[in-house]
Amino acid sequence: MGTRILGIDLAVTAAHKAIVLDVTSNRFVSSVLSFSTDPTEIDRVLTIARAGAVEPVRLVTVLEATGTAWFSVGTYLDRQGVEVYRVNGQQVGELRRIYQRRAKSDRIDARVLAKLYLLCPERLHRLSFPTGLHLALQQAVREVIRATRSMTVSKQRLLAFDQLGWLGQPDGLAPYDEAARWWREHWYNPWRVCEAGEATLTQAWQAASPVQPAETNWLSLLMARARQVTTLYGAPAHLDYDRLQASVTREQARLGEAESLAHDLRLQVVRPLYRQLSPDRHLESLRGVGQDSAAVYIAFIYDILRFPSLREFRGWHGLVPFSRQSGESQARGLHITQAGPDPIKLTAFLNANVARLYDPEIAALYYDQMMNRGKHHLQAVCACATRLLDRVYVVLRDQRPFELRDVDGSPVTKAQARRICQERYQVPDQVRQRNNHRVRQERQERKTEQRYRRQHPRE
Repeated sequence: MGTRILGIDLAVTAAHKAIVLDVTSNRFVSSVLSFSTDPTEIDRVLTIARAGAVEPVRLVTVLEATGTAWFSVGTYLDRQGVEVYRVNGQQVGELRRIYQRRAKSDRIDARVLAKLYLLCPERLHRLSFPTGLHLALQQAVREVIRATRSMTVSKQRLLAFDQLGWLGQPDGLAPYDEAARWWREHWYNPWRVCEAGEATLTQAWQAASPVQPAETNWLSLLMARARQVTTLYGAPAHLDYDRLQASVTREQARLGEAESLAHDLRLQVVRPLYRQLSPDRHLESLRGVGQDSAAVYIAFIYDILRFPSLREFRGWHGLVPFSRQSGESQARGLHITQAGPDPIKLTAFLNANVARLYDPEIAALYYDQMMNRGKHHLQAVCACATRLLDRVYVVLRDQRPFELRDVDGSPVTKAQARRICQERYQVPDQVRQRNNHRVRQERQERKTEQRYRRQHPRE
């Protein structure tokens, strides 16, 4: 049976481009074909791809992950018995620079996609389509992430407003608790605060506080900061505090809306879908992984059997470093590849940062990275995240809960595991300071300056 490859460069608004490559002759047997996401036009492309063959043809399609167009086209092709492979734009771009260094077009990309299957078929993974429930869970997870990012932006803006109007966050106030939000909405003008006095503010806060009796110690610190601000600016004419307070109030409203949206999505969409797709909830047996994190893994992995080995799973999620080896030398400390869905990497990082406090094996890995390998905190947590994802793979593949163990393999309880982490794998503060970003940057700057002085001794 002969094989022909369809290289398809997908588009969002324009027409898709496709070309047919015959594997036996290694020649393109069609011109560049234009088509839209319409079953009739896709059938026309498939007819052309099979035309002229003297024996039954096995059709393979390689397409780029462009927007959501890959799902519509890929689903129909898969239903027609075509093997569908999806690649990312980085792979296409790297091969295009070899195939046609100084030019880029949809026609060139279609040819590159077809050639990609011949050059490195072992690096391509056949496309597995999520079910409708998995896709709905993916979309809900992405909505939560967007709402969370919106919350982060609003919080940063509020801190910037506080820095402008109040020289930073007043002492005694958490930036986003009820007291801070009440203060921003009602008493953001320091001149009004000074005129009202602490007794008036105390009475107003006690009446408005959702928690009774209300904590009022922070009001004396607020009064002190208000006097400092009025002394610095001298007169309220330098800042229009009424308009500044209006801006702050609107930003707090946006923050509240984003928080409410994320909360409702988790409770009403993400968690019910997750429990429906994974009724055993084995992933929650991993330390650091709650049901919201487990929902992210289920949504984007959806079928663990599409990864025949742990190596392929690691290559998919991308939390592994680049490799650079030549002769007997091998570079170390390289960046992670960052392939795969970003929600997987973000969730694994956050989970690993918790797991290192409660899981002896991950705690030992973190300790070794910090103490013996000279890594800083983020690098060490990334190594722990890779180990955690290895466990996610095994739990999903074997369909069984994770068993908490010590580094020697002996089973331990949660209380014993926590005690082991505290007693054996605490990283001293001086080691953290030695490895943090600021210290490493200063060390690099000193080396650069010393090298410059050696090269220019007379200056």
